[in-house]
Formats: sequence, structure tokens, C-alpha cells
Amino acid sequence: MNLPNKLTLFRLALTGAFVLAMEGRAAWGHAVALGLFLAAALTDYLDGVIARKRGLITDFGKLMDPLADKVLTASAFICLIPQVPAWAVIAIIAREFLITGLRLLAGSKGVVLPAERLGKHKTGWQMATIIFFLVLLAAGDVPGLLPVSARDFASGIFGTAMVWITVVLTVYSGGAYFWKNRALIGEA
Repeated sequence: MNLPNKLTLFRLALTGAFVLAMEGRAAWGHAVALGLFLAAALTDYLDGVIARKRGLITDFGKLMDPLADKVLTASAFICLIPQVPAWAVIAIIAREFLITGLRLLAGSKGVVLPAERLGKHKTGWQMATIIFFLVLLAAGDVPGLLPVSARDFASGIFGTAMVWITVVLTVYSGGAYFWKNRALIGEA
């Protein structure tokens, strides 16, 4: 197994640790979760750079890299449901399941559907939105760092805008991906 694929699998392990940190009631749990999420996001960047630079692109990587991204982002959004509206989380996760289903359908026909540029932008917005809310939660772990009123204001104004942009881009990119690969659906 090559290094990019190992990084992808490591991202899945970091996701599990992230969820444990978010769900635990330990002091500094959100700060730890933020660090774990950032480390996982870094592996996403690194595995792609290394795979392209060294010519280590594999079918396993084409399938597992986007799947590991989906597991990471879905886990984070689920853990953030009090901060991110449940309807937005459902829309985001539904899109991810539908794309995964399309990839499974393609795979059953011997076709590998790699991630696309628009999907990468969607992932970037999803990660930025998650990091924004994790930073606010982590700031709450440090008494006096950021007053509750400031966190509520940031979460309300900026958080709402980020959630809407993320949801719109997520749904749009999913629709575009389905449209581009509609022939696969017609053959089903």
C-alpha cells in the first residue's frame, strides 16, 4: 500500500478519535477535536499532493479518498448538530450518500468515478464551515477567551452564512455530478 493510501486510512482513524473527543465531556475536548480535525484535513491535502507528484494514483485511492472525506465531514457535521441546523446536516449527508451510491453503481459497471473540481470546492467549504464552528467551541473551552455573546454573534451571523453557502454548493455540486454521469443512471 502506497503512502497516499496509508494517509487516507489514517484519516479514517483520526475521524474516530475526533468523534470520541467531541462526544467526551473532558476539559479541552473541543480543542482536542479541533486539532484532530485539522490533522485529518491535512492528510486529505497531503495524500492528493503526494499521489499526483509521485504518480501514485490508484483505483483504491480514487474510491477511498473521497469516501474518507465523506466519513470525516459527515461525522463532524453530525457532532455539530446543535450549532449547525439538522436540516443542513441532512442535506449535506444525503448528497454524500447519493454520490457514494452513484460511485458504487459505476463500480459495478467497471467504471471508477474520481472526485471533480467542483466537489473539491464543496469539500473545502464544508471543511471551512466545520473548522469555524469547532474554533468557536474550542474557544468556549478556555474560560474568558471569547465571551459567550461574541461566540453567539459569530455563530449567528457568520455561521448562518457559511452554512447556507456550504449547503447550496453541496447540493449544486451533487446535482452537477449526477448530471454529468446521468448515462450510468439510465443504464441501471
